[in-house]
Amino acid sequence: MAAFEYTALDAAGKQQRSVMEGDTARHVRGLLRERGLLPVTVTEVSRHESRPGLRLLPGGGVSASDLSLLTRQLATLVRAALPLEESLLAVSQQSEKPRVQAVLLGVRARVLEGHPLASGLEAFPRVFPEIYRATVAAGEQSGHLDRVLERLADYTEGREQIRQKLMGALLYPIVLTVLCSGIVSMLLVYVVPKVVDVFESNHARLPLITRMLVASSGFLRSYGLWLLLGLALLSFGLWRALKDPQTLRRWHSLQLRLPLVGRLARGFNTARFTRTLSILTGSAVPVLEALRIAGAVVTNLPMRDAVEFAAQRVREGAPIGRSLAHSRLFPPMMIHLISSGESSGELESMLERAAQSQERELDGVMTAMVGLLGPLMIVAMGLVVMGIVFAMLLPIFEMNSLIS
Repeated sequence: MAAFEYTALDAAGKQQRSVMEGDTARHVRGLLRERGLLPVTVTEVSRHESRPGLRLLPGGGVSASDLSLLTRQLATLVRAALPLEESLLAVSQQSEKPRVQAVLLGVRARVLEGHPLASGLEAFPRVFPEIYRATVAAGEQSGHLDRVLERLADYTEGREQIRQKLMGALLYPIVLTVLCSGIVSMLLVYVVPKVVDVFESNHARLPLITRMLVASSGFLRSYGLWLLLGLALLSFGLWRALKDPQTLRRWHSLQLRLPLVGRLARGFNTARFTRTLSILTGSAVPVLEALRIAGAVVTNLPMRDAVEFAAQRVREGAPIGRSLAHSRLFPPMMIHLISSGESSGELESMLERAAQSQERELDGVMTAMVGLLGPLMIVAMGLVVMGIVFAMLLPIFEMNSLIS
């Protein structure tokens, strides 16, 4: 029995989309007709998912919170000794999202065919990343699938929390910058010309700061749209340039050398790497395979290259800590904890401690950044507005000399 996504019309002509289990597509069409529905399309879930560039359901997606929730529910049912296929069915029935239902039923269909759970997850690579699949495979082999699923749920929640913190730290300065730029542009385009026309009608020489303000206002009024178009083309050009691996690698190297940006990039990638490596080693995944998968979650290319180089040295018999320290891109604290864990035989707990340390440091940096950038942007906005007001008031103070 397999899972099929269908689109059908009811008696009123209203379109319905959902998921149904059946032996074949023809069987599913028959079941739909028995329900009084006219089938339009019936597609097997796993085949639909495997098509490049397509999603299972329009606008559908499995978020990190959905993945964490279904993983934790599945772990609870597996711990209760419920058969795996029944656990997958129960979790799919508890979800109200068609995308989650379709994925779980598709995985269940593979399990019913005799495949292990990890093999069923491979049919949905955009939903279950490689670390997820490798960890589940290790859990099945060791007989501790419930414990592994619990760790995966914690891992997914932790990654989502880091992402939300980073987005929250960047969102406030970005929104504030856009608002400040918009307010200043409106003042220069609409307010300043009306005020300055009063002074220019006297045909007198205006103060330097006022002339600069008038020139800026005239430039924005005449070339504002072209300026926006130029910025859009520049952004598109940078986006296309960063598609090149070498250009992207140079950009990532520059990020690591910048004072604040480099610290954020280093801390974010180190936290992801250590957290991923911790859960993989704790799930009995081989060290070389764990390093390969953990390196894939590192978004900074020079740091990813450092992990790949370290994996090569580990394959030759070198310790993990010393191999990672060779690039000098990872924090010394992480290196010392990993080396200590290798020496004491407690690598998993030391990796966990390193991940927690990096996450705390990253959280502190982002909190300080938000606390600093907010007041700085407000002060900068106040200075710009003060300059505009001063430029408009200065001719009034000099009105007597302008008239004479």
